[in-house]
Amino acid sequence: MLLENQNKGLRSAYAVAFTCMVAFMGIGLVDPILKTIAVKLNATPAQTTLLFTSYMLVTGIIMLFTGFISTRIGVKKTISIGLIIIVLFAALAGRSQTITQLISLRAGWGFGNALFLSTALTAIVSVMPEKTEQAIMLYEGSLGIGMAVGPLVGGVLGSLSWRFPFMVSPF
Repeated sequence: MLLENQNKGLRSAYAVAFTCMVAFMGIGLVDPILKTIAVKLNATPAQTTLLFTSYMLVTGIIMLFTGFISTRIGVKKTISIGLIIIVLFAALAGRSQTITQLISLRAGWGFGNALFLSTALTAIVSVMPEKTEQAIMLYEGSLGIGMAVGPLVGGVLGSLSWRFPFMVSPF
């Protein structure tokens, strides 16, 4: 029974870590398609830069409050709400008609990422209580792989359409 619970916890940890990797991909997803977005949406360099700034600024600010939120509503609920927000805002971003819409939706995506990513580490550690160091390394590995692969995925999908990286990334 104990071994079964440990295996279940390990599977849960890997599932959350994989989802983290996908979420971390979202950070650099737009990097290789900034010029295309600028052309297609008639955006200035400052506006295209706001695709990163709005995302990262909102993520950073909301992460200051995520611990408070997750202790009030629970880790699972916080993670679930974060994922729903990510999927919703990423999908809507792929349907943007203006650069202002896209910037705003990237900010919303950052809000979801803050809820999910900062709570995900807690979730991984909680299902691997005897292996805290391994849990943290699993999370950090997903961070590194996600950030490394994000621009590649964005570039490949963006070569088909600038909208694809937004629409496909959360799924």
